[in-house]
Amino acid sequence: MAGKLHFSLVSPERELFSGQVDQVDAPGAEGDFGVLADHAPFMTTLKEGRVTVYNGGVTTIFAIEGGFADVTPDGLTILAEKAQEVTA
Repeated sequence: MAGKLHFSLVSPERELFSGQVDQVDAPGAEGDFGVLADHAPFMTTLKEGRVTVYNGGVTTIFAIEGGFADVTPDGLTILAEKAQEVTA
């Protein structure tokens, strides 16, 4: 079984999410991407779209309006210009 990824989603107002997850998909400015544990480090800008967080069969979706994503050996941090959780 693959390890967990530490994910943090921060907007100017507050931190919306912080925790260990299985996978995060995000809308990169040059194309959508997914991040799992032990992903190679990179940094990219984000376009408007949805960040989808997968964790143990639970999916959480956030709508964002641009920002930056930083993947490091410690995990993924998204700094979003605007963000809010999408509810069904």
